[in-house]
Amino acid sequence: MALHPLQAFVEQLATQPIIFIGGKGGVGKTTTAAALASYYASQHQKTLIVSTDPAHSLGDVLNARLSNEKTTISPYLDAIELNPDIIVDEHFAQVERTIKSYANPDMMPKIREHMQLSKSAPGAQEAAMLESMCQHLVAAADANYEHIIFDTAPTGHTLRLLVLPEMMGAWTDGLLAQQRRQAKLRSVATHLDTHNHKQIHQKNNPQTDNVPNPFAAKKSDRWEQAVSVLEKRKQLFRQAGLLLHDRAQTAIVLVMTADVLPLAETKRAIKQLEDSKLTPAAIVINQLIAPTQSDAFWRRRAERQQQLMQDIERNFTNYPLYPIYLQQTDVRGIDALSALLSPAS
Repeated sequence: MALHPLQAFVEQLATQPIIFIGGKGGVGKTTTAAALASYYASQHQKTLIVSTDPAHSLGDVLNARLSNEKTTISPYLDAIELNPDIIVDEHFAQVERTIKSYANPDMMPKIREHMQLSKSAPGAQEAAMLESMCQHLVAAADANYEHIIFDTAPTGHTLRLLVLPEMMGAWTDGLLAQQRRQAKLRSVATHLDTHNHKQIHQKNNPQTDNVPNPFAAKKSDRWEQAVSVLEKRKQLFRQAGLLLHDRAQTAIVLVMTADVLPLAETKRAIKQLEDSKLTPAAIVINQLIAPTQSDAFWRRRAERQQQLMQDIERNFTNYPLYPIYLQQTDVRGIDALSALLSPAS
């Protein structure tokens, strides 16, 4: 498949509300994501760009100080750098509030100690990051954004985040099923307690029939809040999963360079995405060198890239390929980023 002009790239994605930019570390994902966001903002399309990469380079590319909260870059562009540490703290604070509503107060110090250790457990940051990402994903449409663009962490992290909604939904289903079993047992136990107490009371006090039962269930079940939280999370993951698998809503773009390792990683990523029914929309080949070079070093580099481009075109025949050529200077700030994808560039 021949390379397409970059104008075709922005036109292909112009109607996509959700765009994920992924790829191997160091291939230019952040620049590509920021360039797309800046271009759409320059066309007066309200755009939100969210970085899930702990490296925090989005702010550097946009020449702006970003945080875990939304920052306005221009009238049509907002940006967020998700901070895993803050998100984990907020996530576990919510968990503690939920547990506190039904746990024995004497148990709370030990529970807090356990939760503090859990923050460092494998997958804790990913789970908290996923929930935050899904919240932004679902809320973006309500905020009237025409595009929400995710600048993701290197490929492996991106793939896990994309398939986690279904996994987390299934896990939440398991928790809810367990809770329902416990509720049924409590209901049976309460009924037996009520029945036994009534018999004993009537035997000892035959003159009274309607005496409050101290063993009866409380008006508000102590588990209701926990169930409500789980149900909300289940619904959130379900909504996010549906959005991710909807080709009319979500486009996944992989960025690579014309080098051996990015080629190998992109092949693996596409295979995993296809297996998960998350087919990519396009592939960007970044940092290409123009073939006509007077310097011998750069000429050999360009020739090597052209050889690899043949492999790239042969391996990715089902996907549109878009080239971005190596720039003489760093591309920083919304004007330079927008110009990178404009028809004149």
